[in-house]
Amino acid sequence: MRLSTHVAALCVGLLASCYAAAAELPQRWVSAGGALSEWVSALGGESKLVGVDTTSQHPQSLKALPSIGYQRQLSAEGILSLRPQILIGTEEMGPPPVLSQVRSAGVQVELFSAQPDLPTLQANLQRLGKLLGAQDRAAQLLLAYQQQLEQQKVRVTRAQLKEKSPGVLMLLGHAGGKPLIAGKDTAADWLLQRAGGHNLATHSGYKPFSVESLVSLDPDVLVFADRALTGDAARAALFKENPILSSTRAAKDERVIELDPTLLVGGLGPRLPDALKSLSDGFFPGSAGQ
Repeated sequence: MRLSTHVAALCVGLLASCYAAAAELPQRWVSAGGALSEWVSALGGESKLVGVDTTSQHPQSLKALPSIGYQRQLSAEGILSLRPQILIGTEEMGPPPVLSQVRSAGVQVELFSAQPDLPTLQANLQRLGKLLGAQDRAAQLLLAYQQQLEQQKVRVTRAQLKEKSPGVLMLLGHAGGKPLIAGKDTAADWLLQRAGGHNLATHSGYKPFSVESLVSLDPDVLVFADRALTGDAARAALFKENPILSSTRAAKDERVIELDPTLLVGGLGPRLPDALKSLSDGFFPGSAGQ
């Protein structure tokens, strides 16, 4: 009987400790950076989000949350009005004086890396899992992600045995305006490479090119992401504002692929494996669907 009492007391103590630990975790979250917000949702923390930035568009339910504006141009007033306990974002979040104001108001500010590689993703997921009390879920998601990437690697290797890897340029624009070209050390470059393409841009980061220089590279495939328009409207605006693009091999062969720009914000996000599959199908049409 005494043993049963001790066991019961121990169980009650453990439950009390678990509840206390959960209560100490931040319950009101604001997230800036599309990929980070998606991971919070995937980890079961969407109910804790009280605000997101404009790049946080997925899942669709996030659009119903109050917006704190664009991740690089935040205001302390907008964030603090939501009474958050924690603000998360990447090194792209700012400006720095605003983050200092938010910290001074007693809000926990957690900065994550947007570096597009798997070790960074692993570190980010582990931190998010700890902050949300979802470490096991974070480990499961990372394992599934790695498995998807391995399957993608096999898919690309098989396709490259049959077809040549295309030369690709990734254009990031706004309502068809002069685009930025995605170079090395970007999420876009990570995507292009793992989809089996050869990024023709050799610079680092996102930089403007003259369209004449762009055309001289004569890409086999153009991938574009528009931050204001989507679908046929985005494609029409791109070629209207940059008509010389019509002379590229990609345009002539109708190998122009649209990409959701929110995939490129906040590091590697949970939707990237599916995006890789779609890009690969465009890069290797003879192997599409395999």
